[in-house]
Amino acid sequence: MPTIAISLDADEDARRQIDHALGAVARIEYLADLAPDARQRALDAVSVLLARNTAKELRDEEYAHLAHLKLIQFITAGIDYIPVDRLPAAVPVAVNGGGYAEPMAEHALAMILAACKRLLPEHANLSRREFNQFTPTRMLSGLTAGIVGFGGIGIATARVLRALGVRVHAINRRAHSDEPVDWIGGTDKLDELLAASDVLILSLPLTTRSVGLIGARELGLMKPDAILVNLARGEIVDEGALYAHLQANRDFIACIDAWWIEPVRHGHFRMDHPFMELPNVIGSPHNSASVAGWRTVALARALENCKRVLDGDAPGHVVGDDERNYRLERDR
Repeated sequence: MPTIAISLDADEDARRQIDHALGAVARIEYLADLAPDARQRALDAVSVLLARNTAKELRDEEYAHLAHLKLIQFITAGIDYIPVDRLPAAVPVAVNGGGYAEPMAEHALAMILAACKRLLPEHANLSRREFNQFTPTRMLSGLTAGIVGFGGIGIATARVLRALGVRVHAINRRAHSDEPVDWIGGTDKLDELLAASDVLILSLPLTTRSVGLIGARELGLMKPDAILVNLARGEIVDEGALYAHLQANRDFIACIDAWWIEPVRHGHFRMDHPFMELPNVIGSPHNSASVAGWRTVALARALENCKRVLDGDAPGHVVGDDERNYRLERDR
């Protein structure tokens, strides 16, 4: 029977879930329960490692015991802040693609509706005793949403938007999806998607290719009253360019859930421009995935990928070189 090592902090409920999902197909080792020598012996015997952040969960000397693994599976969807360059290059590394997709899709919808219906500015106006009953708002039905990064999050977002009559344009690397869309293209079609989008949703990973993807030129291609929703990573958008664009185009709205400097990834929160002073910004503290009870769903999806490998199948959501190399190139 193959062995899986669990390095993430698993409480009793999580352990029950892990045991139920994998107990019949694998021997389960919880590294937190083992002494240092036993941890190394366990790692020497495992086929799969399930982790949240290897930088915090593995000791320096333990990385040398990972070269034989068939998979390192992370519970999170984004690993740009984890030093994956320390992991053996020959071992597949998988993210939890789509693990938190549905909560994030709802969050995107909430932000888009708030922008279209002018909820924040009219709330502020009412606090000043201004009653703007006849200031027009926007319907989502008939708008075009451009989704950059058409994986689990992008697809889940497309589904809730289509239910409201929104046309969906999408970009992914394959320029193809089994999910119904009105238009889909490859990464070389970004300009075309930007020009057509009433709403632009960023749900792609941070990689050497996507960092700085949306700058002043790209923002200039968008409609003057477009809505930008960033669920992904702040670094995908040029911070200064976005701030300048928002100042110059007051009908353009930015819905920012993912920021440039954040506590989990950087140890603190900072913005280099006063975005929250602008009336055309809707902000949230990267909490689009923070839904009560959803960690159980996300864990189940990560465990399913582990089980595929333990059963002898190929894993899904394996990161490419551009994603693995992002941190390495950033830190040079």
